[in-house]
Amino acid sequence: MPMTARDVPILFGDGRLSLRVPSSADILTGPVIPVLADPADAVTTALRSPIGSPSLRAIAESRQPSSVVITMSDITRPVPNELLITAILAELNATGIPDSACTILIATGMHRASTRKEREIMLGKDLLRRCRVVDHESDQPETLVQISEEPPVGINRIYADADLKIVTGLIEPHFMAGYSGGRKGICPGLVDMRTVQRFHGHKTMGDPDAVEGKLLGNPCHEIAMQVVALTSCDFLVNAAITNNRELAGVFAGDLFAAHEQGCKQVSVWTSAKVEQPYDLVVQSAGGYPLDQSFYQTVKGMVTALPALHEGSTLLMCSACTEVGSPEYTELMLQRGSDYRGFLDHIKATEVTQKDQWQFQMQTRVLDRVGVTGLVMANDGLPLDVQQGLAVTPAVGSGDAPQRAQALIDAYVARAPDARIAIIPDGPYTMLRN
Repeated sequence: MPMTARDVPILFGDGRLSLRVPSSADILTGPVIPVLADPADAVTTALRSPIGSPSLRAIAESRQPSSVVITMSDITRPVPNELLITAILAELNATGIPDSACTILIATGMHRASTRKEREIMLGKDLLRRCRVVDHESDQPETLVQISEEPPVGINRIYADADLKIVTGLIEPHFMAGYSGGRKGICPGLVDMRTVQRFHGHKTMGDPDAVEGKLLGNPCHEIAMQVVALTSCDFLVNAAITNNRELAGVFAGDLFAAHEQGCKQVSVWTSAKVEQPYDLVVQSAGGYPLDQSFYQTVKGMVTALPALHEGSTLLMCSACTEVGSPEYTELMLQRGSDYRGFLDHIKATEVTQKDQWQFQMQTRVLDRVGVTGLVMANDGLPLDVQQGLAVTPAVGSGDAPQRAQALIDAYVARAPDARIAIIPDGPYTMLRN
């Protein structure tokens, strides 16, 4: 008797693709996240009734700052920036602070600068007209100021010099730092290259506590907190979103208290239980904007680890059209064919090459399933490039979704009793053993 099946839509590019899996397959996802009925009102309420802090308006009135910096994430994070920053400016304007006193600072970390189109997507044309918008540049000494000699820490000069510092961002599971948001808006978002390299050094990345969902004892979290202690954040505004990118929560106020409360809530919303590993795991890379690059696609690989055993196949579905930064691309094409040699190399030197940490995180998956067990369905990168990225390209006829379906069908035909899981929201779902 033919096996019954069901179609499961997963995040892919700017939409979802539907994949057919056996009805016995487990769909790993968190509970339904409630949507806020009035997002704009929710943000304003959070700014006026914050967590562990006076309201933003009270802080602004007492400070009467001549310069304000509002940080935001770059295009790799689906933050409702326009919603958050519009409400922030309204509170500042109400105290007499003009838009001309406010700089929107994009906390790029070591990512590339934002494009004009990306700024319009993130902020809308109105905010671009109202405020100066600047990208952080971690490798430009003239844009940085030293705030510590031991350990050496440099931070964005605009941020350091501002009279009022407001940090915005998104709280979601993060594959190495526990959760995004909070302190990550400063470190690595606004620090210099040396600090980012220390934050992402091979010892830090090799620590088993550098995982999603864990803050206590996580070296990434601890390094970032040490950096935050050297500077200041006057007010935090972090969002949480649903799987459809709708606003689910706003956590504003004290950086530590608001972020902690947000992380607890996001943990409840995004956790899925894994009773035992699976033979085939079908994983989304998170859809747009996360799956624009292979660099970000690695997050989905790593967050699938709790569902994998040594003989598993992990099928990554990603619409990425670029590998990543020039340095990361060169590294992968040089070292991707020999990941164990790469690990030996980074252990033998104290120099942290830009973006090497992402390949190091990928090797966690390679140590579990090998290159043959890490399969990627993608149309955005040439086949020869994919073959240099320590993955096995899903080949055959048709486009990436069709090839992904063919792989699933062939696997089921070959192993009808296999344990199969599909993770529709990719790295936005936190797997718990």
